[in-house]
Amino acid sequence: MHLALGEQTAVLFLKAYEMRPKPFIPELLNHDKRYVKDKTDGLVWHKCKNRVLYADTDRSQIVYHANHLRFFELGRASMMRDAGRAYREIEEDGFIYPIIEVGVKYYAPLYYDDPMWIHTRPGKLERVRIQFDYIITHMESSDIVCKGYTKHCALNSSGRPVAIDQKTLELWKAFPE
Repeated sequence: MHLALGEQTAVLFLKAYEMRPKPFIPELLNHDKRYVKDKTDGLVWHKCKNRVLYADTDRSQIVYHANHLRFFELGRASMMRDAGRAYREIEEDGFIYPIIEVGVKYYAPLYYDDPMWIHTRPGKLERVRIQFDYIITHMESSDIVCKGYTKHCALNSSGRPVAIDQKTLELWKAFPE
């Protein structure tokens, strides 16, 4: 069996560290194609699909590691838009939420033209900070590609930290359970 260079690297890495993610078994939530419930822990996730572009890959022919953050952004924006609170509206209300921390654990590679599901959910909520959690899976194999999070700080239009705006708080509270 011949493996591509990127796949060989990923397989060796996974075997060396014996990294296996906790299973993720999504099933549709109430026949709504936008949401799934993980059968292993009961958490609800918003999902959107994407496909790897050639520009997303690097010389090893797999998705460049930082491009997963772009996929996270797509998932986050899609979740908020589907919940009726597009990020543009938040900015128009005088709030911005820059990323202040990011974390990613990689488990399997994606290659050019691979289809993927980007699963996103609201995470931890604090006075001036919010967190989004993510799981990216290969659409055909259901393999977990990566898990991660982004933390954001609420700022007003002058760039000062402020309490999270009421509409965003409502989005967190209204997310399906």
